[in-house]
Amino acid sequence: MLEKLLHWDRDTFIYLNSLGLEDYDIFWSIATNFSTWIPLFLLFVYLVFKSYSRKEALWVIGTVIFTLAVVAMLTGITKEIVARLRPNNTEEINTLIRILKSPTSYSFFSGHASSSFSITTAVFLFLRHRFKWSWLFFIWPLIFALSRIYVGVHYPLDLIVGASVGIFFAILFYQVYQRRLAIINKQ
Repeated sequence: MLEKLLHWDRDTFIYLNSLGLEDYDIFWSIATNFSTWIPLFLLFVYLVFKSYSRKEALWVIGTVIFTLAVVAMLTGITKEIVARLRPNNTEEINTLIRILKSPTSYSFFSGHASSSFSITTAVFLFLRHRFKWSWLFFIWPLIFALSRIYVGVHYPLDLIVGASVGIFFAILFYQVYQRRLAIINKQ
């Protein structure tokens, strides 16, 4: 079963990566860089401070940062334990794919997907009742995660698991935050 799943993952990656066009290489190369998204992070911070009192906004931002830190740590540990080679470093397929980036770290699971989905989900949960259009925030992690297939460094399962981990921890720590807030309000 696992072998079938990994075979599907490899074949799906090769197919999706081969859809890339040279005309879009610059876009995807820029989209895959974390620093490209700094203006969005600043927007997130601005919206949080606009929506909450200063003290509460600091707790919200702290919760998002804590979530990101936990997810990043778990991602790093998992990559070292699983030790799955990235597609660009896998000899059997690296001549069949388009490679725009060449990181040497391990692949499973995607730190780009886990971090972007954890940040976005947490911010969404805190702002969803204040801004009806906050669901649009998810455009960012989708583009960010998909860029990793385009540039040749992650398999689809890396992204799916990474996104799932990020979403799970964002929901978990949001709920912890809500319980803490309920306890404080009762006092």
